[in-house]
Amino acid sequence: MTFETVSTNKAHGGVQGVYKHTSAATGTEMTFSVFVPDHEPDEKLPVLWYLSGLTCTHANVTEKGEYRAACAEHGIIFVAPDTSPRGDDVPDDEAYDFGKGAGFYVDATEEPWAKHFNMRSYIESELPELVAANFPVDMARQGITGHSMGGHGALTISLRNEGRFKSTSAFAPIVSPLNCPWGEKALTGYVGADQAAWREYDACALIADGARLPDLLVDQGTSDNFLAEQLKTTLLEQAVDDAGMKATIRLQEGYDHSYYFISTFMAEHVAWHAERLKA
Repeated sequence: MTFETVSTNKAHGGVQGVYKHTSAATGTEMTFSVFVPDHEPDEKLPVLWYLSGLTCTHANVTEKGEYRAACAEHGIIFVAPDTSPRGDDVPDDEAYDFGKGAGFYVDATEEPWAKHFNMRSYIESELPELVAANFPVDMARQGITGHSMGGHGALTISLRNEGRFKSTSAFAPIVSPLNCPWGEKALTGYVGADQAAWREYDACALIADGARLPDLLVDQGTSDNFLAEQLKTTLLEQAVDDAGMKATIRLQEGYDHSYYFISTFMAEHVAWHAERLKA
């Protein structure tokens, strides 16, 4: 699996790189970023995957996430993929919440999306294989996190792949696509009208159906304008409570949905993951 280096920059003693490759899963060129902290020769490091939200690319968190100092301190590799396939031949929608930039971390079954919109396969299989083959990662020590749509992706991917991720967290995640307009639109368009097929892409439904995580950290801003209609954090609180699943769900007073919020708590999340990845 070959890839091309777009850029590299030294940061906090490590290397922040941006790379691109041709993806078999999406049939397009995909771009991703990787931060590798300074480390001993032949040393393998834990890896933290970060999934971004609607309208984002790899660049949003890479430029505004403020994770590098914490990753350098704790010896964590940080990987940030794109949110959807892109290219002139990739179908799109005029709305911001569907099509390019809004892959929702599903494998689409509906036309015209099925050919390219296979972000579940890309994140769960293809990109990890590429990263494992080319970067000094210890794949036995993986954590995953994400924001908004990416928080939905992090939660559902971890819940579906029991035991693969030693740590899971999220910033302002979409916790139940079955019960919000963003989710209803995306899953109807990509997966079809049968809501039974949506459950594998809904964190609350997965927990209700028996999926479990050993621990979970979620931060949600109280001034997030998407909280009541789209994010519905209380549904996740109820799901983990009903399941008796260990989780820390923190409401952060006055914070919104932006990277000002994410960057404020990013170092805490990295440290939280590091504690579990190095246990």
